[in-house]
Amino acid sequence: MVKSNFVLAEKIVITEKNTLEEIFERQGRIYTFLNPVSYLLALENKELFGCFDGIFADGSILVLAIRLLYGKRVTRRSFDMTSIVPELLNYVTKNDKTIYIVASKQEAVDRAVEIIRECYPAVKIIGYRNGYFSSEEEMRMETEHIVELNPDFLIVGMGVLIQEDFLFRVKKNGYLGVGFTCGGFIHQTSKSEINYYPKWVNKMNMRFVYRMYKEKHTRKRYLLAAFLFPLKFIRERFFLQRYNKLLCHQNEK
Repeated sequence: MVKSNFVLAEKIVITEKNTLEEIFERQGRIYTFLNPVSYLLALENKELFGCFDGIFADGSILVLAIRLLYGKRVTRRSFDMTSIVPELLNYVTKNDKTIYIVASKQEAVDRAVEIIRECYPAVKIIGYRNGYFSSEEEMRMETEHIVELNPDFLIVGMGVLIQEDFLFRVKKNGYLGVGFTCGGFIHQTSKSEINYYPKWVNKMNMRFVYRMYKEKHTRKRYLLAAFLFPLKFIRERFFLQRYNKLLCHQNEK
């Protein structure tokens, strides 16, 4: 059982020490992403997030918060075309690797895969399906199918917590490749061209504002996070980290 008293920001800082190429090449590992919204959920589910081999800071607000309160500089790494995805797709095509996708609704993943293949004709997507399961048994069968197929990269987008739980299940059952959660990447790609964010939006770090404009369902949770995230982040920084230091000091005696 993974301890639940680790500090999320510290795990992000540790993950930052690895280059993307190192992350792509180290097999049998799974990674997820946190922004101010998902950070709040991760705080309540640390045992699950502690099972991941790395966590990335998804968004400039979390990057800034880590720099201000921890004095550490980390890179914004998101699973989209402004960050990790082009690097991953170029690595996959250059090194003849394979991808499997479990995400979004079926019509969305069908369209997204079509768009990705148009932009990256050499990419090997060896399988894909929607992220909705009718039963625990169907999920178990899909997990076994992925482990047997063993794609080099597994991309999972099913909503926060559900996608992390599924990806961890696959790893626990013997998956030997590299897995990433992808949030809304597949859904977003299916709605437009592969570049969801206009260049000016990305340049001005207004991605979350643009997403609130484009996706109405995100507005409530973004506004809620605007109030809760600073409080929860400060609490973890000054209370949990201090508690861990005291516990470590007591164990050394």
